[in-house]
Amino acid sequence: MVEVREVRTKGELRRFVNYVNVLYKDVPQFIPAMYGDDLDDWNPKKNPAFDYCEAKCFLAYRDGEIVGRIGAILSRASNEKWHTNRMRFSQVDFIDDPEVSSALFKAVEDYAREKGCDEVHGPLGFTDLDREGMLVEGFDEKSMFITYYNFPYYREHLERLGYVKDVDWVELLIDVPYDERMVTRLDKLSERVLRYSKLHIAPMRSRRDYQPIIEKVFRLVNEAYANLYGTVPLNERQIKRYAKKFIPLINPDFACFVLDEKDELVAFGVSAPSMADALKKSNGRLFPLGWIGVLKALKVNDTLDLFLVAVTPEYRDKAVNAVLMNHILKGCHKLGIKHAETGPQLETNEKVQHQWMFFNTRQHKRRRCFVKQLG
Repeated sequence: MVEVREVRTKGELRRFVNYVNVLYKDVPQFIPAMYGDDLDDWNPKKNPAFDYCEAKCFLAYRDGEIVGRIGAILSRASNEKWHTNRMRFSQVDFIDDPEVSSALFKAVEDYAREKGCDEVHGPLGFTDLDREGMLVEGFDEKSMFITYYNFPYYREHLERLGYVKDVDWVELLIDVPYDERMVTRLDKLSERVLRYSKLHIAPMRSRRDYQPIIEKVFRLVNEAYANLYGTVPLNERQIKRYAKKFIPLINPDFACFVLDEKDELVAFGVSAPSMADALKKSNGRLFPLGWIGVLKALKVNDTLDLFLVAVTPEYRDKAVNAVLMNHILKGCHKLGIKHAETGPQLETNEKVQHQWMFFNTRQHKRRRCFVKQLG
C-alpha cells in the first residue's frame, strides 16, 4: 500500500530534495541540481516567489521506504497573467509503479481542487528560470544541472493518468567552430553590427563589475521573455536572488553584455563551462568539498552550457546575436571548448532556433509540459 504524506519538517524536505539522487544513483546521464538551491526553493523565507505563490510538496512511502515525490505550486501571478486557473506540478520522481504515480498525482490534483483550480500542468517551477519540462527524447544524453532528467516510463504514467502535451522544448548540441573562414566571417559581422547600431560591449574585469549590470540582465529577461510560455515577471527580490546565484558563474570570456550609446543594456548572453561532472561527483552539494570540483570545471573543460540570452525587441532584427556569439566563441577558443549545449528552447520559438543556422547542430533532447483538465 502506498501512503502519500505532505512534507512538513526540515528533515522531510531534505529527504524530498535528495530522493532524486537515490533514485538515479546508478544512472550516468543524471546530473543533480544544486542541493542548497533546491532546499531554498521550498523555503518561503528564502524564495521571493512565495510573494505570489503557494506550494506544497509530498513524499510517497511504501513499507516505510520513500518511493516517489512531487511538488505542487499555485502561481497566482501566472494564472492572472495568462487567464488560467492552473496548479503546477514540480520535481516529480517515482519508481515504475502505477500505484505510486497515481497516488502522487492524486495528492496534487486534490490540492488543486481545494484551491479551485480546473487544470494541472507541469513539470514547472516557481519561475521560468527554474527547471521545466519532462524529458521525452534523449534519455541516453547527459543532462545539465539546470534541467530535469527522468526515466522513459514517466511519460507513459502521465498519459495513463490523463495528461496530454501542452508544449515542448528542444535542446541542441552545437559543435564549436574552429574553421578560420567562419570565425572571420562572424567576427566581421559582429564588428559591423556594433558600428552601425552604435553599440558596445560592456568591459568586465572583475566580479565587482557584474553587480550593477546583472540586475539589469534580469529586468531585460522580464521584457524579452514576457510572451514565452508560463512566464511571469520577476519582482525586485527575485532579481536580487537570481543575480546573487549567477554572479559566481560569470566568466568575462563566456558572458557578453551589449550596451547602447546611453549605456543601457540591449542584449546579453550568459554561459559557463559545464559543471555536470563536478556536481555528479558531489551529488549537487557544494560543501564541504564539492566547490573544489566546480571551480576546476570552470577552468578546464570541453563543453559549454548556454544559460540565458536575450535581446530587447528594438534590436531583435539587427543581428545583435552575432555580437554575443562572437564574444563567447572567442572564449571557447581560449579554453579549448569543443561543444556547447543549449538549455530548453520552445519548439515554437523560431527566432531562437534560427540563430544557430550557421552552426553544426544536433537536436539531442526534447522535453514536455503536460496538462490535465480536472473533472
